[in-house]
Amino acid sequence: MPPRKRATAGQGELPGVSSTKEIQDILWKAADKLRGSMDAAQYKEFVLGLVFLKYVSDAFAERRAELAADPELAEIPEHRRGAFLEERDEYTKKDVFWVPQTARWDYIAENAASAEGGVGKLLDDAMEEVMKANKALTGVLPKIFNRDNVDQSRLKQLVDLISDARFTGHGDRPAQDVLGEVYEYFLEKFARAEGKRAGEFYTPASVVRLIVEVLEPYEGRVYDPACGSGGMFVQSGKFVTKRRGRDHSHDIAVYGQEANERTWRLAKMNLAIHGMDPKGVGDRWGDTFDDDKLPDLKADFVMANPPFNMSDWERKTDDPRWRYGVPPQSNANYAWLQHIVSKLGDRGSAGVVLSNGSMASKQSGEGEIRAALVEADLIACMIALPGNLFRTTAIPACLWFLTKDKTPQGAKALEDRRSQVLFIDARAMGTMIDRTERILTDEDLEKISDTYHAWRGTKSARRKGLSYENVPGYCYSATLEEIAKHDHVLAPGRYVGVPEVEEDPDGEPVEERIERLTKELFAHLDESARLDAVLREQLGRIDG
Repeated sequence: MPPRKRATAGQGELPGVSSTKEIQDILWKAADKLRGSMDAAQYKEFVLGLVFLKYVSDAFAERRAELAADPELAEIPEHRRGAFLEERDEYTKKDVFWVPQTARWDYIAENAASAEGGVGKLLDDAMEEVMKANKALTGVLPKIFNRDNVDQSRLKQLVDLISDARFTGHGDRPAQDVLGEVYEYFLEKFARAEGKRAGEFYTPASVVRLIVEVLEPYEGRVYDPACGSGGMFVQSGKFVTKRRGRDHSHDIAVYGQEANERTWRLAKMNLAIHGMDPKGVGDRWGDTFDDDKLPDLKADFVMANPPFNMSDWERKTDDPRWRYGVPPQSNANYAWLQHIVSKLGDRGSAGVVLSNGSMASKQSGEGEIRAALVEADLIACMIALPGNLFRTTAIPACLWFLTKDKTPQGAKALEDRRSQVLFIDARAMGTMIDRTERILTDEDLEKISDTYHAWRGTKSARRKGLSYENVPGYCYSATLEEIAKHDHVLAPGRYVGVPEVEEDPDGEPVEERIERLTKELFAHLDESARLDAVLREQLGRIDG
């Protein structure tokens, strides 16, 4: 796993660029060099794979420099010092990936122009060596550089550009934080470049943050059945680190599954980069419905953004997961929901992104399944999201929050919310960052998560002194009986009502305003009739 060691003084002697922004600019230029010669998905693998190789090499060099500067090295006989600097345990015990000699970036950069077989073979061999040396990376790194369709001169230029980026020596910032930011930046940039295809690996950051902020995964098992590039896991780790410190980052264990091979590789690299165990997403990609890799898992938190309205899915009518009704072949939304329910522990909670249609659809038995989920008291909260959050699809989306236990849960002293569901209408929230894309701001995220925590009575809500109350047009706590009267439709707009309009005490009374406007309307109509008569008279004279 990647290092948690902070860069030390003296690392500044290493050549390279120091700011994260400069690194991002350099690497995006690197992507541009390949953009014209391959499709978006392929150049994503090229660039992110090379970035990862550069990072593990930088981290290895950083640790080696620390060992070389250790005063104890002077006590070792000179003829043994080189061997000491190559002792594998001195790296792995600090969670630094072991990088063999021929896979180190300095070696690659020095031999890129003269290597037998070309720079592509040099890179493929380096990827293979790193995977052999680190079991957690087996089958993860791309070996796609020594192919006929790869322009080797452009690849050499790419290596030269990446050589100018350094992920260590950034003051008190750990290398993993620097690379983590760069990796996330690239995932977002590639998602923009790929458009609709990007939905398989990228969920907008503000949506991921909202799910995490509502669920508060401080500790336990976090599961994502359609994990993409691992964004839910990474944000969960950031949440724990921010709230409790880096020493608590291992308080959560992550588990996931991804059906797309390329995306699964991205997830493995993303977890490794952020100091999380890449084994959490399994030894191989696979279809969650057809081949559940974690059949016995019971999670404390489930977070997911599964494919919207998926019709091409592996459906078995006798699957034990369909406790609340067999989902239709035409749409997997209720298959995902029931799969997620099956993975929840006794007090587990989940946040799921689905299309708005899931809240009201009655086709092919979906209405009956939704009613069964509601009556089983598994629905905690429904949030209607604003439009334009998802650049990859125009389909409006919502969030389902599920839970196995709405009781006070003993010492947690939560509000007893059995037979109740919280509805939040957030459609008017968010800020447009360009002509087509909206994000939820920090203020939006805090307002929504605070509303849920106040309703549930969590520790964080008590710490802030929050208490829940219904707000017309925004939030409403409905009973299961009320929901049944709405035919188990879960669209928040059905329940929250319309916002209250505050009257201006200095403004015109409503009755007087209506009377005045009525008089003005009749006056305008009379004037219109008069002008019509004059026009007709003038036209008559012309005809005469």
